[in-house]
Amino acid sequence: MVKVNGKDLDIAGKTVREFLDEEEYPLSRIVVELNGEILPKAQYDRKFLDGDVVEVVSFVGGG
Repeated sequence: MVKVNGKDLDIAGKTVREFLDEEEYPLSRIVVELNGEILPKAQYDRKFLDGDVVEVVSFVGGG
């Protein structure tokens, strides 16, 4: 199990990129925090999830 934004999800074994693509997150407008540290976008394809805590933060514009 992987905890994503406070919810337990059965996505162990997937890469961060696979998860983000499945959930249709816009990669240009998010940051991924993995176990308390910002994960560089260059590592999304290489980091496999398993027992991690993930926070996906979206940037929103407004004024």
